[in-house]
Formats: sequence, structure tokens, C-alpha cells
Amino acid sequence: MKFAPKARSVIFLYMSGGVSHVDTFDPKPLLKKYEGQPMPMAVQRTQFNNNGLVQPAHWDYKQYGASGLPISDMLPGLGDVADELCVIRSMTAKFSEHAQGNFFMHTGFPFLGFPSAGAWTSYGLGSESSDIPAYIVLQSGDAALPHGGVGNFGNGFLPAQHQASIIKADGNPALANIQPREPASLQRQRLDFIGEMDREFASSLDTNSQIEAAIRNYELAWRMQSAVPELCDITGESEATKKLYGLDDTEPKKAAYARQCLLARRLVERGVRFIELSTLSYNTGGGNGPNPWDHHGNIKEGHGKMGNQIAGPIAALIKDLRSRGLLDSTLLVWAGEFGRTPFAQGSNGRDHNPYGFTVFMAGGGVKGGHIHGATDDFGYKAIEDTQTVYDMWATVLYLMGIDHERLTYRYSGRDFRLTDVHGRVMRSVIA
Repeated sequence: MKFAPKARSVIFLYMSGGVSHVDTFDPKPLLKKYEGQPMPMAVQRTQFNNNGLVQPAHWDYKQYGASGLPISDMLPGLGDVADELCVIRSMTAKFSEHAQGNFFMHTGFPFLGFPSAGAWTSYGLGSESSDIPAYIVLQSGDAALPHGGVGNFGNGFLPAQHQASIIKADGNPALANIQPREPASLQRQRLDFIGEMDREFASSLDTNSQIEAAIRNYELAWRMQSAVPELCDITGESEATKKLYGLDDTEPKKAAYARQCLLARRLVERGVRFIELSTLSYNTGGGNGPNPWDHHGNIKEGHGKMGNQIAGPIAALIKDLRSRGLLDSTLLVWAGEFGRTPFAQGSNGRDHNPYGFTVFMAGGGVKGGHIHGATDDFGYKAIEDTQTVYDMWATVLYLMGIDHERLTYRYSGRDFRLTDVHGRVMRSVIA
């Protein structure tokens, strides 16, 4: 570590399926002028190549906060925290297919088997909690894993204790595989016996890191038996806090996502390093379990439902972190695997677009009420301060106090890192 960290925890608000930036954070008035006409520039082949005509945003934009940050009406309530958001309008990705895009956004590589950003963070910093893993993925309701499955959250070739633990925010139990089946005293005797046998075996080997990781995971699972139920028990939260998040919302998927946001704050309070949240699907216009934002048709209905699900709870999370003095030490990252085209797929959907899209950060040492980079006048490609996924993770690691070029692990004859051989810190977004 060569510099003081600004953040202690990361909350990754992952929008699986790909959010339309021109419908959320990147207003393009020219799209209205050219509505219903062919794109006046060459376009790349898309995922389905059923390219239609120019399609403007389906929602109006308003300027919010002292910064005047533009946010569309698709995200009701998020304008309340506009001055906390650092909006990066010039993100790019290398892949336009979901599984590859998910792997790339999570690991920096488009294939199964590489450590995720959460695993790298755990490996680089460890956990401030002795009872909960450093890397947690929250799910609720019928949320499904993104395409690519648990490999998006894996440890790859890093020691096994750095992989994510998936907690069902509204599950009973939240972690079914660590429920005790015998008295605690007897279970403790069994663990001590297994640990003694494992250590004896490990001492006979030249390389025993995986055995040591298994021992640590056994012991952590033992402690999680009491820590996780306590984490998920929100009866001690005030009614005002529950109402702020929207736990009583009449839309069940919004209430479920709100519970994830509340638990994310509770995990931050317990010293967890990296927390990822999962959105829930409405099966509308192509959006499905693994890809809730993937609206190849009827994007107005699909994105509208998704925006309503996430905007209020995320705004509440930011407000709550701020009120408790935790926002400055917690970095929120909002991103999907790519954006969507400014022209229609068919008549009323949008196809995948990795050439220019929007992510945002908040808290954790970034500039609030700030816009970085730009796409062209149609919102098709990044043209100003173009950034990559590698740059995003280099910046996140920097804000956590880690030099992304020095966070390496030797595997199969080479030193690997989250940013591969790329990445530069986006210094202009840092406060």
C-alpha cells in the first residue's frame, strides 16, 4: 500500500442485463429530432442485428441538486442524492454477450475461472469482521444469478476463503448450508478433530494453501451460524429507517431490493469489504431472471419497472450511509455489463451496446454531483475521456488504498491481476 485509503468497503450495485444510458443519465436531445429515422452514421453489428430506427429516451430528464445533475424520471427518488453521484458517461466494454460481459465486468476477463473484484479486494485487504466473510453477495425474492453463474463471484486461483458467500436477504434460513444439526458442543468437538487431522495432513505437503483455506472456511462457517441470523434480523431497525428504504412498499420486488440495500448498510457496519446486490426480474420485453435489464422489446415498460425497483432503495441507502457517517468510507459502484443502443431493436426495444454507456460511483472519495466523459450526440459511442472496465476497477482499488499494478498473484507461470495488463486510475473523478 503506497497511499492512504479513502474507502473501507465497496457496495457493487450490479444491474445485470445492461441499462440504457440514454434513458437514465445521458440525455440526448438530438435523438428526438431524428426520431423514427435511420441512424445518420455507420453502426456496428449488434447482438441480434435487428436494428431499427432512432429511438429517443422514453422519459423526461430533470436537473437535481446544487450540481444540476440530469437524471431521468425513470429513476424516481434518485434525484434526492444527485449531489452524491459521480456519473461516468464514457464507460466502454469489450463484449456484447451477457456471460462474457458479466465475467469481464466482474473479473477483467471474459472467461470462467478468474477471481472477481470482490475476491481481489478480500485478498488484498482481508476482512475487518471475524464472523462474516469479506465478500458477500445478497439476493432476495426470485433473483437469479447473472449468466455465468457463481463464477462471477468466484475466487478463481486465489485461496478459497476469498470467494463470495451468497446470502438470501429474505430467506429463512439465509444460509441453509450452515444450519447446525447437533448441539454446539458436539459440533465444536467435530470441527476441532477435523482441523487437527487437516493440519497434520497439510504439514506433510510442500504446498498446503488450499487445505489452510478449507480450515479457515470451516471455522468461519462455525461463527457465521450466529452472525448471519443476527445480520438478517432487522427487528431492531427503527420504523423510520424501514420506511426510508421502502420495506413496506406494495410492489414486492421493490421491497425485496430495499431489504438488500438495508442489509448492505448493516454489512458495512460489520466491516465487510465487498458487497454485491442482485436485482429482480419482471420477465418483460426480454428481461428474465439472469438479465433483469435486458429489454430487447417493450423497453419502456421493462426499464420503467426496473427503475422503480432500484432507485428509491439506492437513494435511501446513500442517505442512510451519509446520516450515519459511513458514506465517506463506503464506495458505491452502479454498473451493468454494457449499455443499450440509441436506435431501436425491432420497433420498441434496444440491443446491447458496449461502445459507450454510463456507470456511477458515490461516496468513498469520489466527486459528488460530477459528470465525467461523454458519448457522441446520439449516445452511441464514447468520445470524451473514454474509460474501460479496467480503469473502473483500477480506480476502485485506488480508493481502497491498493495499487492495482501491485495487487498480483502468481498462477501458472505469470503474475495475474484484476486489471490484467491494463487500467489507469480515473484521477479526475477523485475528490
